[in-house]
Amino acid sequence: MTVPPSAALAAEAGQVQIDVHDGIATVRFAHPKGNSLPGALLRRLAAAIETAGRDPAARVVVLRSEGAGPFCAGASFDELTRIDSPESGHEFFMGFARLILAMRSCPKFIVTRVHGKAVGGGVGIVAASDYAVASETAAVKLSELAVGIGPFVVGPVIERKIGLAAFQQLAIDATAWRDARWAERHGLFASLHGNLSELDAIVDGLARRLAASNPAAMAQMKQIFWEGTDHWEELLPTRAAMSGTLVLSAFTRQAIAAFKS
Repeated sequence: MTVPPSAALAAEAGQVQIDVHDGIATVRFAHPKGNSLPGALLRRLAAAIETAGRDPAARVVVLRSEGAGPFCAGASFDELTRIDSPESGHEFFMGFARLILAMRSCPKFIVTRVHGKAVGGGVGIVAASDYAVASETAAVKLSELAVGIGPFVVGPVIERKIGLAAFQQLAIDATAWRDARWAERHGLFASLHGNLSELDAIVDGLARRLAASNPAAMAQMKQIFWEGTDHWEELLPTRAAMSGTLVLSAFTRQAIAAFKS
C-alpha cells in the first residue's frame, strides 16, 4: 500500500510505502535530498507506523529508507527556511514528535535497517526503534546546534537509548561525525555489517523470527521497554515549541543560510 502525495508535490514531499507479507510490515521512506524529512513525509511516516501497528496481519515492523546514500539527512532545510511564525515552527517540529510517539506506542517491535549516514532527526528515528541493524558506513551526527537550534525533540529518545554522556557528546560537538562502531558501542546499533547483502540477510532473518513469535508476548515486552515515557505526550510538544521559536531567530536564519550555501 502506497500513501502518495499529490503529483505536484511528489518530489518535495517524498514517498512512504507499506508492504505486509508473511507477518512483516515493511515501511519504506524516500526523499530525493538524502532521505531528508519535510513535514508531509513525517506525517505520512507516522501514519504508516500507526497503520502497521493496527494491522492484524503484521507482527513486526521493518523500517528502512531507500537508495544507496544517507539513511536520513534529518530535517528539510528547504522547509526550515520557510517557517515564518512560532506556530508554524512548532507544527514542523511536532512532525518529529508525532513520529517518535507513534513508534513508541506501536504495539509491535520496530526493526530499523540503517544502510548509511544518519543526521539529526534521522538519529532520532534510529533511537526510537526497538532494534537497529546498520552497515559499517552508518556514521551519525546531531547537527542541530551547528544551525542555531538544538536536538530538543529527538533528545529524550536518543538519551534514553545511549545515555546522557554519549548524548551530550553528539549534541555539543555538532559538526563531528561518530562512526558506526561508536554508535554500536553506545547501544544505538545492535550490530554492524560490512555490505548491504549481509545487512539485508540479518534484517530479514530477524524479522522472520519475530513474525513467528508470540504477538502478545512481544507487545508486553515493548510496554516494559518503554516504561517511564508516558510524560513524553507533554514533553515533546514543549520541546517542539522551543525549536519552533529558535528557528526564527536572526542567528539561526543566518546559520541555516550559511549551511545551505
